This record gives sequence, structure tokens and C-alpha cells, in this order.
Amino acid sequence: MASMRNSWWRPDPTAWAAHGWTIEIRDDELAEIAHQGHPIVRAVRAAVRDRGWQTVHASVQAVTAAESSLEISLLHEGLGARITSRLRVQAEPDQLTIDWEGVNLIAFDTCRVGLVVLHPSNRAGRAVTVTHTDGTDESSHFPTDISPHQPFSDIRALRDGDATLVFEGDVFEMEDQRNWSDASFKTYSRPLDLPYPYRLEAGESVRQSLTIRLEGSATDAATAPEPGITLRAGGAFPSIGVEVCTAPSPVAPSPLGAFRVIELDLTTQAWAAALERAAADGLPLDVRLVTDGDTAVLESAVRALDALHVVRILAVDSRLHISDAATLSMLRAAQPTAPIMGGTRSHFTELNREQRRIPRDVEGLLFTTTPLFHTLDTEQLVESVAMQRVIAEQSVRIADGHPVHIGPVSLRPRFNNVATTPEPAPAKSDLSEGFGAAFTGGVDERQSAPELAAWVIASAAALAVPGVASLSWFETAGPRGLAGTPAAEAVMALLAFDDGELLTGPSPDGLVWAIGSRRAGVDTLLVANLDRRQRSVDVRLDTGTVAAATLAAGAWARTELR
Repeated sequence: MASMRNSWWRPDPTAWAAHGWTIEIRDDELAEIAHQGHPIVRAVRAAVRDRGWQTVHASVQAVTAAESSLEISLLHEGLGARITSRLRVQAEPDQLTIDWEGVNLIAFDTCRVGLVVLHPSNRAGRAVTVTHTDGTDESSHFPTDISPHQPFSDIRALRDGDATLVFEGDVFEMEDQRNWSDASFKTYSRPLDLPYPYRLEAGESVRQSLTIRLEGSATDAATAPEPGITLRAGGAFPSIGVEVCTAPSPVAPSPLGAFRVIELDLTTQAWAAALERAAADGLPLDVRLVTDGDTAVLESAVRALDALHVVRILAVDSRLHISDAATLSMLRAAQPTAPIMGGTRSHFTELNREQRRIPRDVEGLLFTTTPLFHTLDTEQLVESVAMQRVIAEQSVRIADGHPVHIGPVSLRPRFNNVATTPEPAPAKSDLSEGFGAAFTGGVDERQSAPELAAWVIASAAALAVPGVASLSWFETAGPRGLAGTPAAEAVMALLAFDDGELLTGPSPDGLVWAIGSRRAGVDTLLVANLDRRQRSVDVRLDTGTVAAATLAAGAWARTELR
């Protein structure tokens, strides 16, 4: 496999240090903030979101570093916004202050403008003291399970271990970003119970700050990961699927996958043509119906499925993106012959938050996920894999005995589930302009990167936990597709495991992963390395056998044990 390229990994970050403090400068982000080698904050960034929660690009205009201070000049421009700002860092032996001031140049509607602070995901379960804006203290813990809602609100300060983080300039609150497979908890302002989007006038300025105060000798040193990977039998290997191509016609049929995912937006005229394209691939269909409540159209779509091999069917409300009770009732009234699923066409977030609104008298639960919801960094893409395992395990607990179906996993969101205005959609009944994600999804240049193949193997290793019945990734072809990419080879390798027994286990550090299949006394393993450097790893099986693998950066390999 090829070594890491700049299209995958950015150049190594610039390091800055003063008075025992260290910071990695990653473009507009202050990352891995530590004191004397002890990590305190995962990252700090000034975020500007538009009226639909899309992130306005921030470009670095200048970086000025001095003995005890650092200043980054930024321009946030695009999506109707233009804000100039300065991110300043001042270090003292027992304190670090990060101050951000932005000046808005064009009046625009926004959902958020201000600092966001990321706390490492390993804080889960750790004690924290929250100081509220009225000065009162609350003793609590970072959530262990992924919290569906804000674990802490009305934040003025957080006492996190041996440091206190003080926030100024607005009222802050925290969300559990593991919901979106981010490896962090995020503290941000403006509180979500205030109206949004809101207007930011031309000439208006915003100023916020974070002060990190040391309270004693830091003891939060990183612990060494357990060596090697241990795999154990975990039931049937998940079925592996791929979403149908949503790009404009013509599109050749594809045999890739054990089943084909097809999402039919019944509010558009293109759904029948989209179903025809999916059926042309000749594979069993995993069908998701998006409905606005028009029973006649829903019944027509269900009738169109009668002559096809449909392995499962989901219907979701076009506004809520979940299978609420009313939508499930409509689907049942249409009398589909396929097993009826519950869940969401969107992220695990919605499954987690809307558990009470999603009926459980179904034959399985379904959701999808994307690693690049909040940021597009490759670091986030890699870190998301360990969070995918946390998501998979929690989804199985939520399902409580029902099989779980995850996917399609895509690099960027397939649509904006928090859009505050209608999303673009096809106006034609044919596919000359495409459908679905061709209108609403993002394209990422890493879709064709050699390293994405290793990422798919690692993603499968993370998501394939006992109770997960199927997994799917990407589209068959097009800009979000597998055709002609190294990642297609990884999907083919996983497909070869389809009728075996799953061998599964966690990664020691989130960077090296393994997954296997057991058939007729033969154990076949796929091992992936997402690290920037070559790695050697021992994979231990529940039979006592040990397989050794040495992998280049961004590579994967197959090995067979008898």
C-alpha cells in the first residue's frame, strides 16, 4: 500500500511551547494543549456556522509567535459570511489564556459564532465540578455512555482534574460529540435553547476567552495501551452492503456488496427511477422510504417493491428523519412484505436522542454515521474509528435484542439533518441530474485515497460487534463511490467473510485494528494500520493462536491461520 500523502494527512503540525505549556498549531486550531506533558484540552477553535449549521471556512492569514505569546490572524469567509478575527494565546507558569475577538464585516444569519473547546473522549466517567453563571458549583462526571443531550449547561467554569477552565464572553454548555463519532466532548456557546439562526450585523464584534488555571501537580499522564489485539468469536459475520450510486445518469450496474441500500425520497419525482437503478444491480434491497405523510405515494412505493427481493424496509418522517409512531403506522397500513425496521436515516445522534419516539415493535434498528460532521481533518477521520466502536456497542444496548444495521457510512454527511431551510432536490422524474446525496451530500477527495482502504477495514473492525447484523459503506460509483478506488478492494475482502463467524475485538490505541472470520477451522484476518508510521502488531485469537503483522502507514493486510 502507498505511504501517507498530503491529500490524506496534513503536514506535521507546528509546535509552540512556553512555561511548560505545549500546543500543536493545526491550521486554525490550537490542538493537544498540555502542561509538562500532561494533556488538558483536546483542541480550541473559533467556529463560525451559517444559518444551516454549515461551517464557514477559516483561513490563516498570519501567525506570530513570541516567547510567552502566540497570535493567529484568521479570515472566516464563505456561505454569506466574512469575519476577520485574532486568536491570542498568553502563557504563564500556572495559567494559559486563549482570547478570541472577531469583527463581522457582512450582516448574515448564523447559528453560532465563538470559541469551541474540545475535551478528550478519555474523560468519560471522570469527575468534574461545574461552576454555573450564578456562582454555584455542581459535582458530576463526564458521561460514560454517550449522552443524548447536553450533559452540562449554564457553564462558567469546569474543574477537570488538576485544572480549572474558565469561560468568558457568553453562557456556555457542553454536548457529547461521540454521538457523531467525534473523539471529544465539546463546550460551546450560545445555548441551544436560545433562538437560532440569529442575525449578526455588519460591524458587530464578538469576544470570548478561555483561561486554563493549574490547581496542583498534574497527574493525568497518558497511560500506555495494552499491547496487541485480542479477537474473540462474536456470532455471525455482518452482511456487507453498499448504497446505490446517486450520481446523474448513465450509471452502469454494480455487483459490489451482498445487498444494495436505496433511499427513496417520496417527496420527489425521482424515487421510481432511483428504485429502478437499485434493482438493476440484481442484489437484495435495503430500502429506506422518506415520506411527508402522503399515504397514496407511500402505498405506491410499497407496491413497487412487491416484485423485488427486499430484505428490510424503513420509513421515516421527512422532517424528523426518524421512524416515529405515526410513520410506522402508515408503513404497516401499506402492508409491505419485507421486515419492518425502526430507527433513523441520519446519525446515531437521532437514534440516541429519540429513543422514546422510535417504536420497538419492529424487527431491527437502523442508523448511519459519518466521521466528518463537525470538521474535515484527517485526524478526525482517524479518531472517529474508535468512537464508531463505542457507538456500535451502545446501539446494541439500545436495540435490546433486536439486530442492528449500520450504514451507509460516508465520509461526509449524505444530507444536512439540521438544515433550517429546504434542501435541494431533483425536479425531474428521471436521474439525469441524479438524486439524493448528489443534491444534498458532500464530496471528499480522500474517497479515492489509498489509505481509505485501511480506514474501511478499521471501520469494519470497530463497528462489527455482536448484535450488529449488517454494515454498509459509501456508494457503488460516482464522486462518493467505490468504483475504481482502493477502498473497493477492502469492501471485497470483507465480503469474502460473509458466511463466516465473526472474530472481533477492540484496538489498543485506535490506530491499529483487526477483524476476522472463522470457517471450517480456518481463521482469516484483516489487519489495518491508520498510524502515520509503520506498526508491528500481534493479533491474539481466542484459540491461543497469535498472528504477527507489520504494516506500513495507512496500509492493510490479509492473513490466514490454520
